[in-house]
Amino acid sequence: MYRPPAFARDDPVALAAVIAAHPLATVVAHTRGGLSADPLPLHFDPTPTADAPCGTLRGHVARANPLWREAAGADVLAVFHGPQAYVSPSWYPGKAATHEVVPTWNYVVVQAHGRLRAVDDARWLHALVTRLTATHEARRPQPWAVSDAPAAYVERMLCAIVGIEIAVQRLEGKFKLSQNRTEADRLGVADGLATEPGAAAIAALVRDASRRGAG
Repeated sequence: MYRPPAFARDDPVALAAVIAAHPLATVVAHTRGGLSADPLPLHFDPTPTADAPCGTLRGHVARANPLWREAAGADVLAVFHGPQAYVSPSWYPGKAATHEVVPTWNYVVVQAHGRLRAVDDARWLHALVTRLTATHEARRPQPWAVSDAPAAYVERMLCAIVGIEIAVQRLEGKFKLSQNRTEADRLGVADGLATEPGAAAIAALVRDASRRGAG
């Protein structure tokens, strides 16, 4: 990933927060049919190990999905997309001086590079789906739990999936938040984004980057 210094972000805590907030990754792998790109929700354990110096991603795929067979033992790339939005040049106060401005796009993305391992183990899978469910149901007033479903049904469902684990060797982020603009322009972008539907999160990030001196 091309990362100009102003946009590069390598703080593991910040990158883990993006993954936690946006866990649906695009897992890119080389397969017999060429490149494949599978959207998969993944759980990130940042604990470093000898095999996974940057932590471990865990999830599951349908047993019919060839990914777990064809990419087992191979290097893969998991891409997590955070907030993003179009940036209008009309939001730059500096445009009045020269009018030398163009549109752009602000976004947050995290890429995890690692080796994929298939885990065809019912007990491992049960623990994983229990953990994933508890994580995503936690904010609900009446959280659903795996144990709410009949045990025989859960067992059948587990037979239809295979676990995957990605030992992360490199984790890198790109937070493109108008850091290459003046403070006035950054604040103008933050104000403009705040008026756009669905852009509140990226507006807050741009404003925060401006408060931190665009770093």
